[in-house]
Amino acid sequence: MLRIAICDDQLRELDIISEYIKEYINIHPCEAEMKKFAHPDTLLTAIETESFHIYILDIVMPMFSGLELGQSIRRISREAQIIYITTEPGYALDAYAVNPLHYLIKPVEKKALFSALELAFSKVDFGREITVTVKIKGGLRTLSTGQIACCEYKNHAARYTLIGGEHVETTTLACSFAEHIAPLLRDVRFLSPHVSFALNMSRVEKLAREGFYLRDGSFVPVSARQYAAVRNDYLNYRLSRVEN
Repeated sequence: MLRIAICDDQLRELDIISEYIKEYINIHPCEAEMKKFAHPDTLLTAIETESFHIYILDIVMPMFSGLELGQSIRRISREAQIIYITTEPGYALDAYAVNPLHYLIKPVEKKALFSALELAFSKVDFGREITVTVKIKGGLRTLSTGQIACCEYKNHAARYTLIGGEHVETTTLACSFAEHIAPLLRDVRFLSPHVSFALNMSRVEKLAREGFYLRDGSFVPVSARQYAAVRNDYLNYRLSRVEN
């Protein structure tokens, strides 16, 4: 499902833009949901545990500007599409430091917003959003790769750490761990740096010699024999996100 976040401290503008987006979603057959944020701090808190495909951000906001907000988003995701809205066209050049998709001037015209949304929707790579269904105690659980921070092989089962901090543990695996994580590795964001781990590279805070440190504080080790190859794969991933 495509997820859209809107942040504007002007409540009237926030409501108008959200209504436009609802109309766009109703016209175009797609699964999408939208969340509104009236202050950048609340959006910053949300993105610690949630991910969005598209961000629509006002630039001029109190305490924390849309430009700073965009920089924080870029530290988390290179894939997200950012659309800026503002009454101040003079910020346009500064805004491009975070590689936004579009820049709209207030009052935002519906036609212009629809055009920007159409472009944003076309750039969201839904092909990466693979789902895996795992057997847990009491039934089955379906997870999308966008939800998963890492997966660990432990006590003959797979333990998933989700972006919000939740842990999902499977029953005893009926196959090898390598076979179990094969669907994850079809997603370009995923890497197996160790025989007992798979991780989502978009959630990495830093890579050290001993392993990956994730944004939620988790640690994923790197096999010493694989370090050079893993480092190259990770750097190539990061470079591809910058170029995109």
